[in-house]
Amino acid sequence: MIPFAMIAILVTMSMTLVRAFRGPSLYDRILSVNSFGTSTVLFIVVHGFLNGRPEFLDLAIVYGLLNFIGTVAVLKFFGLREYGSDREKEETKKL
Repeated sequence: MIPFAMIAILVTMSMTLVRAFRGPSLYDRILSVNSFGTSTVLFIVVHGFLNGRPEFLDLAIVYGLLNFIGTVAVLKFFGLREYGSDREKEETKKL
């Protein structure tokens, strides 16, 4: 039997997936994917705690770091997407 905490985390993860697919903007989607990663970390920790496997905490920490680095990388990529565009060149000429 799955404990109530794990069911609640799974429901939260499903709601964030719905937001990721239906999000009105790119940043809403990125935020929901980041929230899904955070919920996954929480799910791994709860699963490890309930099964008496403390090594799952190490896996959750590594997954959390990868989630953070991936989110920052994606945001930086989409933030600098127009870096080489004509608009940037015009703004540089004004300076």
